[in-house]
Formats: sequence, C-alpha cells, structure tokens
Amino acid sequence: MQVAEVMTNVPVLRFPEFEGEWREKKLGEEVETSGYGPRFNANDYSENGNVKTIRGTDISLDGEILYDQVPIASLDKDFIKNHILEDGDLVIITTADCGLTGVFRKQNVPFIPSAYAVRLRLKKSSNPFLLKYYFQTQLAKNQVNSFVRKGTIGNLPGSDILKFSLSLPSLPEQQKIASFLTAMDEKIQQLAKKKALLEQYKKGVMQQIFSQQIRFKDDNGNEYPEWEEKKLSELGTTYNGLTNKSGEDFGSGKPYITYKQIFDNSRIDISRFEYVTITENERQSKVTYGDIFFTTSSETPNEVGYASVLLSKVEELYLNSFCFGFRPKSLDILYPKFSQYLFRSQLFRNNIIKLAQGSTRYNMSKTEFIKLSISIPSFSEQQKIASFLSAIDTKIEAVGKQIEATQTYKKGLLQQMFV
Repeated sequence: MQVAEVMTNVPVLRFPEFEGEWREKKLGEEVETSGYGPRFNANDYSENGNVKTIRGTDISLDGEILYDQVPIASLDKDFIKNHILEDGDLVIITTADCGLTGVFRKQNVPFIPSAYAVRLRLKKSSNPFLLKYYFQTQLAKNQVNSFVRKGTIGNLPGSDILKFSLSLPSLPEQQKIASFLTAMDEKIQQLAKKKALLEQYKKGVMQQIFSQQIRFKDDNGNEYPEWEEKKLSELGTTYNGLTNKSGEDFGSGKPYITYKQIFDNSRIDISRFEYVTITENERQSKVTYGDIFFTTSSETPNEVGYASVLLSKVEELYLNSFCFGFRPKSLDILYPKFSQYLFRSQLFRNNIIKLAQGSTRYNMSKTEFIKLSISIPSFSEQQKIASFLSAIDTKIEAVGKQIEATQTYKKGLLQQMFV
C-alpha cells in the first residue's frame, strides 16, 4: 500500500495499482432490493422448524454471522418466500446495535432476517464485503447516529439506511480492499479459536484437578499427602463491603473494588478501581492481599457467588456493598494464587449455586456460605497447582493481547482505507 497523493475524494491508504477519485453515492443507488424480515410469534420457534432467523445477537462486532447459534422457527413457506436470504445479501440490524452488518453466505437451510433487521441485495457493481467493512468505520457510525431514532432502545429505519452517503471505488478496488480486510478477520478468528481451545483445555484440567483425578508430585517425584476436608469457618472469616453510603459519596476519595471487577475475573484487576469518600473516623472494612471476594446477588442462581482474589499489595482499599470478603486465617494454609482457581472451580461453584435463594433476584447468605466444606491439598501442592494453571492463563492472556493488537491495527486501517 502507499500513501495517496492529495486529492479531494481518495482514501489516505490505497493499493498502488489503483488511481482516480472515488465516486460519491447514496447507498440506495447500489441496492437492487431491500426489506425487513417478517414478524412472527415467539411460539413459532421450534427445533423442528424450517427456517432460521438472524437477530442482532447472531452477528459479531466483526460482522461475522454466527450461523450455528441462529434460532430456527416453523413458518409457512408462502409467508417467508419473499424474505429468504441469498448468498451475498447484507443483513443490517436496525435496533439496539444499530448498523451492525453481516454478509450472508449460502447455508444448507433457508435463512431470513429478523423483524429488526434489513436485507439489502446489492447490484453487481458493488461488493457486499466492502460495504460490511464500511459499516465498521467511524464514517458509517456517524451516519448511523444521525439517523437513529432515540428512545429506550435506538431504532434505525430501513428507509434511512438507503439515504447513507458514501464514496465507492471501482469494483476491482472494492474486491481488493474487501479481500485484504477479510484476511485480517480470518487471522483474528484463528486467534480467537486458539484462545477458546486454551480456555476449554483449562476448564477440563481444572475439573480433573479439583475432583482429584489428576494429582501432582513434588520435585523429587514423591506423592503429596491426601487432600483434607475443611469447613470454610475453619479456614477464615467473612466481612461486609461498604455500609451506609449514598450516591453522592461515590466518584472520588479512596479506591474500592467494584462488583464487576469480581465478576469478570478470578483475580482483581487493580487498574479498574472506582472511588468512594471515606471520612477519618468512619468504620469500614479494609481489604488486604490474599482476601477472596464473592458476589452475593444476581438475576440467576448460576451467577451468584462468583469469586475473585486480591493478588496485589495495597495500602488502603475497600469493597463494594453488594459483595462480601473472606479472609483466610493464614496464607500459609490457603495459598492466594491457589484460591484464585479453587473458588472458581466448577466443583465449588456447584455448591455455591445451591445456596442461591430468591425468585426475581437471587442472593447468597454468608451464614450458609461459611458452613461449606472444601477439600484442599497440602500447601506445597497448592503452589504446584497454582503454578501449572497460571502458566495456562499466561498463554491465554498472550493470545488475548494478540487479538486486541490485531483488532486495533484493523480499526486504524479502516479509518484510512475509506473516504
């Protein structure tokens, strides 16, 4: 690629074999036919259906249609005949993630867009993949924002999509750009698959470790002692998060651990603290290295009691009101880096889920929590297990950083390859 000469309607980055200005168009000029998907009753979804319906949640942020997860419905053939997608059709979401765009590729069963998506069938002069990438640029997002009808959930009328202004190169240049960006997406997908396989491997290994199907040996090849069963009340004590705080207390002051920090990761990310005002004589529980934090409330029982461990040393740090802390009596009995995995293991999670109480929202009692029993290995084996699982995490994080770097690079190119 080369930096283009100064012209009025050319991208900053361009393949060297192309020249001349891009043509200004309305998107509607490049569309042969368009239409929304049909509306039907949710009861029409059926495992024995005859057509799949693409929703906003079935298109990734990279514009990939996730065919395997698209739900199937049983609908009359005459009802859907004018909505059936053909290879190369654009599917554009018109609510929530307004403007999210995918290119449909022919499948073994019929597909239609949902009632909250628009199908665009392009003329032969336009490459659908180029337009998919155009909708990922800030240029397109600005137009989406200008046309979206604001409300509880945004709405982008299909008729307004056809009014979008854009500049297009010749079809060969469109194909070249689309092929280049598709290759970048394929690299991102390969990395994402690699990351998913590592995560799956880690999950399986953890299941075997904490059910003791896999046992470690010491550096001399000797077996470690049998695991011991302990009640959590023998291992530590619980404490509450922040109390007696109002909205005006938050935004500045001392750092505290948020609910999301705990829910998102098995170890606390210290770059994501939020802040709360703590007065000089106020009595609040401070957290410390090795403490384990649990979420106490969620909309589903499966999400109650997620755990995260503080593995960094901090001077003054507090805990949010919707979680509680568990402080081991001795870090020589419960190794912090082992806790990171123990309390996120499926074996422990199964016991936690049983404690969830509620109907519209589920809560977990600290009193019942502290009565739980767990099996723990010797301190030396805890260290060995933590080291093994940390090595897998390091590989997962490395692939994650590769994905982020490639996505950032692609985003920068997108802004320079379109006008």
